[in-house]
Amino acid sequence: MKPMIKTMAAMCLGLFGVFSLLSTACLASETLPVKKLVIAGPPAGVSNGLIHMLASDGFADIAEEVEFILWSNPDQLRALALNGKVDFIALPTNVAANLYNRGAPLALLNVSQWGVLWMISRDPNMKTLADFKGQEIAIPFRADMPDIVFTHLAERQGLNPNKDFKLNYTATPMDAMQLLIMRRVDHALLAEPAVSMALRKTKSFPLSLIAPELYRSVDLQQEWSRVMGSEARIPQAGIAVLGEKRQNTELLERFETAYAAATQWCQDNQQQCGKEVAAQVPMLSPEAVSDALAAQITHYATALDAKHELEAFLQILLDKQPASVGGKLPDANFYAHPNSPAP
Repeated sequence: MKPMIKTMAAMCLGLFGVFSLLSTACLASETLPVKKLVIAGPPAGVSNGLIHMLASDGFADIAEEVEFILWSNPDQLRALALNGKVDFIALPTNVAANLYNRGAPLALLNVSQWGVLWMISRDPNMKTLADFKGQEIAIPFRADMPDIVFTHLAERQGLNPNKDFKLNYTATPMDAMQLLIMRRVDHALLAEPAVSMALRKTKSFPLSLIAPELYRSVDLQQEWSRVMGSEARIPQAGIAVLGEKRQNTELLERFETAYAAATQWCQDNQQQCGKEVAAQVPMLSPEAVSDALAAQITHYATALDAKHELEAFLQILLDKQPASVGGKLPDANFYAHPNSPAP
């Protein structure tokens, strides 16, 4: 009986393997449009292309139904990425690496945001980070990407962030923006579109009566170029594909093409894009969105094309704060390729 049991067990395992292969093949060959896609993104520029696709029927030949979920803090983002119910998600590149290294079935499809970090100040004379020595600075998300970029650039200029600045950490960018507007601090590190929102709010009535005049100060992308001797850009955010959809090469290719085109459309049609985004994300104004588009770096790359720059950036984050990227650099399977599905 034992040999027979072993034979039957082997047959069952063999059949299981066949069914698994067939299942994978079916997923990879699922025809478009798929029945439903769930996409998610933050109230930031990385979501602009997604929102334009929704507003312009850009998903028409990709999915019969599309649900968009707005996330606004890191906890919501991680929950969405890990609950298995989201197909594509817009997120910071280091968070994508972190989730991948923690076992999330995720692959990075592109990097669309390369220049959104700015110092905002009441003093128009601040030109470099060294000019802020001895000053209080509001910074959102302690030990996360903006904080690590600021710390790294300061240290490369011989500054000690913990001694040379008074860093006031906030839970969200909007909290940092409110500290500026209410005159609680004179300087803040912010990402677009929070930068443009702050500048717009302080010029509007009645806030203009009590809020300080604010200025775009140090462009951290230009500071990165000056200090690091590289291009004036940082691979900050993009789109990741999750779960079974990683296997569908036709879907990945079509989605990537549509998203890249939609992102470029937003850059070419900033005011109209601002109206579309504000209609989907009420916390943003059309003017702030268009201002942010005008100020940001316009570079765009697939994840594979961005791999060299992204790995160099993630290595800096890993050296400074290992937990920010999940304790190691992600392997090759982290980088999605529409013509080569993830394993």
